[in-house]
Amino acid sequence: MISCDRSHETDTVRPKADKPPAYGDILVRGDIGDASNLIPLLASDSASHAVGGMVFNGLVKYDKDMNIIGDLAESWEISANGLVITFHLRKGVQWHDGKPFTSADVLYTYQVTTDPKTPTAYAGDFMKVRKAEALDDFTFRVTYDKPFAPALISWGAAILPRHLLAGKDITQSPLSRHPVGTGPYKFKEWVAGQKIVLVSNENYFEGRPYLDGRVTRIIPDTATMFLELRAQNIGMMGLTPLQYTRQTENNLFRKNFNKYRYLSFAYTYLGYNLKNPLFSDKRVRQAISYAIKKDEIVSGVLLGLGKPATGPYKPGTWAYNDKVKTYAYDPARARELLKQAGFADQNGDGMLEKGGKPFEFEILTNQGNETRQKCAEIIQRQLAEVGIKAKIRILEWSAFVTDFINKRRFDAVILGWTIPPDPDAYDVWHSSKTAPEELNFVSYGNPEADEMLEKGRSTFNQTERKKYYDRFQEILAEDQPYTFLYVPDDLIMISNRIRGVEPVPVGIGHNVIKWYVPKDEQKYTMTR
Repeated sequence: MISCDRSHETDTVRPKADKPPAYGDILVRGDIGDASNLIPLLASDSASHAVGGMVFNGLVKYDKDMNIIGDLAESWEISANGLVITFHLRKGVQWHDGKPFTSADVLYTYQVTTDPKTPTAYAGDFMKVRKAEALDDFTFRVTYDKPFAPALISWGAAILPRHLLAGKDITQSPLSRHPVGTGPYKFKEWVAGQKIVLVSNENYFEGRPYLDGRVTRIIPDTATMFLELRAQNIGMMGLTPLQYTRQTENNLFRKNFNKYRYLSFAYTYLGYNLKNPLFSDKRVRQAISYAIKKDEIVSGVLLGLGKPATGPYKPGTWAYNDKVKTYAYDPARARELLKQAGFADQNGDGMLEKGGKPFEFEILTNQGNETRQKCAEIIQRQLAEVGIKAKIRILEWSAFVTDFINKRRFDAVILGWTIPPDPDAYDVWHSSKTAPEELNFVSYGNPEADEMLEKGRSTFNQTERKKYYDRFQEILAEDQPYTFLYVPDDLIMISNRIRGVEPVPVGIGHNVIKWYVPKDEQKYTMTR
């Protein structure tokens, strides 16, 4: 269904001879950001979802080749008109506290997600459901008014435990710091700003994971994290391009680690607060895009490990439109557009003004991400060449999200999105999704873009859907609510004690319960 450039490419160095799987040991991975909330429904940051994905399951999930398969549902039927899905749930699944999982949990998850009092970015897909019914303990049925293309995969959302949450205010639940799920790993400990510890679920329905524990160590600086990797105090991290190409090309790393590289399901962008009058004219946003040399960012910051982005989809996937308007580096065109928008150098200092006010704004990005900080510096320099003064402000991750993004207190941001395999981008781009905590935090609104998003999710025919998403990308390319910067390569390094890692189109995380350390190479013991 989806073709990925370099999806299978790895730089795995001389794999060790395979030894039989064994239970035991711990994978310690580094992350620059702490989680914000371990109830996935209430979190929109990747650090929280990386942990939540180990603790919770959905009804369905993607397999390694991007096909939808059962997770908590063992099978399902879809009616001929596509409006009714009947899920048959697995029997014998237990929550981590030993209580049985049933259709009542699925119904509760649907109800709390669509409750207007729940501050979640993920209600939109479930609002499409006209009726949700628990027919018996292991049969759950949903009925839609109209065809909804992402209907099936939307049930990949984490299912929550009704017996611990029903009748309570989910925003005040202790589960946000101490989650109870059905997943392959159980929550053990969270020391804020330091580490999150998970222990394997010995009763997991797909089989006990081989690794007894997974520890996420929060290390806000990638250089410090790299020193910990080199000392083998952590066994997995995402590398910067410099670390990948140069700093790991030595015997210590070749002997002890494997490297993996594939084009990421993600993109990085410069997003504009469209409530700020500076950015209300699309000519200004287009001008900034013309003033930024993306190729310099890809070659200079990513060291060639990625591609320039043209929109919100990954190159090589079926929804990607390779014919949209692009913004090749053209400072003369940038100056012309800014002049049309009323900006001129009125006092001869080389900087643009309008109404006596200089064109000056602040770019926010998050601490610990060296690549984004270097991007900001290149953008700052390139914008100065066309008369725009950009200041850079680096913020600690949780404050960045909570106090600035969610409260819309920013001029422009450098951030990234993970791209889901289904192209439905309603939650990020539809004009109805601009409330606090929701994902359209740049406040973008275009009636035709809204219409394309609505039509794209309302047909099952992929050829028809592609027409709508192609047009949607054309509109975004014209409006430039973001300057789409690049699609990075994922650059992952993992201790070569860890076996069973399999890079495939969906990434490397699809089979974590099969990762293992042979008995004679185990280093750590998990206390339960």
